[in-house]
Amino acid sequence: MIYRHMAKPLLFKLQPETAHHLVIGGLKSASHVPGVEQLLARTYRTKEQPALAVRQFGLRFSNPIGLAAGLDKNAEAVRGFSALGFGFIEVGTVTPKGQPGNEKPRSFRLPPDEALINRMGFNNEGAEAMARRLERLGKRRIPIAVNIGKNKSTPNEQAPDDYRACIQALYPYGDFFVVNISSPNTPGLRNLQHGDDLSQLLAAVLDEMEKQHKALGYAGEVKPVLVKIAPDLENDELGYTLETIAGSGVSGLIATNTTLSREGLRHSNREEAGGLSGKPLRDKSTAVIREAYRLTGGKLPIIGSGGIFAAADAYEKIRAGASLVEVYTAFIYHGPGLIKQLNEGLAALMKQDGFASIAEAVGADHR
Repeated sequence: MIYRHMAKPLLFKLQPETAHHLVIGGLKSASHVPGVEQLLARTYRTKEQPALAVRQFGLRFSNPIGLAAGLDKNAEAVRGFSALGFGFIEVGTVTPKGQPGNEKPRSFRLPPDEALINRMGFNNEGAEAMARRLERLGKRRIPIAVNIGKNKSTPNEQAPDDYRACIQALYPYGDFFVVNISSPNTPGLRNLQHGDDLSQLLAAVLDEMEKQHKALGYAGEVKPVLVKIAPDLENDELGYTLETIAGSGVSGLIATNTTLSREGLRHSNREEAGGLSGKPLRDKSTAVIREAYRLTGGKLPIIGSGGIFAAADAYEKIRAGASLVEVYTAFIYHGPGLIKQLNEGLAALMKQDGFASIAEAVGADHR
């Protein structure tokens, strides 16, 4: 209620990127004030329910609702976001060297469509800066995923070196890693989703993960790697891409990134270039999840992302094959109370269908 009636009207009077920095800065500052994290947790966090807990990638998630990459690009507000009830947080996309991203303005709201368009271009402070922040965090409350990419100036032939550099800097600080090859805002990046380029990139990433694991003296399994794919792949392209990903040895998939489609949009900002997120992406991303689960026989775990505004949206993605889900745009439109609503609604829907756990519901539509 506070967000809807007080914070959102003020934030939506500002340029989207200005509002974004205000939210990140506010959560960052709040986490340094004694008692504020506890207050946020009491206000927004869902009481833990065994039915909502997920074990995946060798990790435990107290609930399946995560924060997608792009909101906390530099891992500045991890403690603040952790207090809001998320089951996990994905930070980044981070590149080896800091870069300013694309020219402003580069972020646009489409309120009637409950959508956003962005062409940020991986603006971030670089892998070393993120590593320092995550190191200072110490013990974390929830799993942290690190989303890694290549610098804009790096040609695709040298892309594996950039992903290696990110892993070298950040391996100790991520609980799992996400290879971003699907942002539409870095020229040529989506070409890495195909053929030999994808095979070579994933081979390099997994090789570097193993090297860092051994060099740093870690015991047990190498940390998980997931691949984030676009929603705009044609059926044949999706099949080939999934075949390569599944055969590479990575741990899972995030479906999906933003879309270039503008179908059905009403707001004038639909003409802006960039990736579209929010409600218009919901069905498109769910269709990719459903097909990915079918093509891989449910053997490649999926994190579903795109257009989740209500518990029914999250549940649909889980039944289609997602083990975990992520939100971004709905958080902008509905605020921190959304996380509790999603978790409570999800628990009710599962109970209604007789599922005692998220694991039982995953892929139910295929059975």
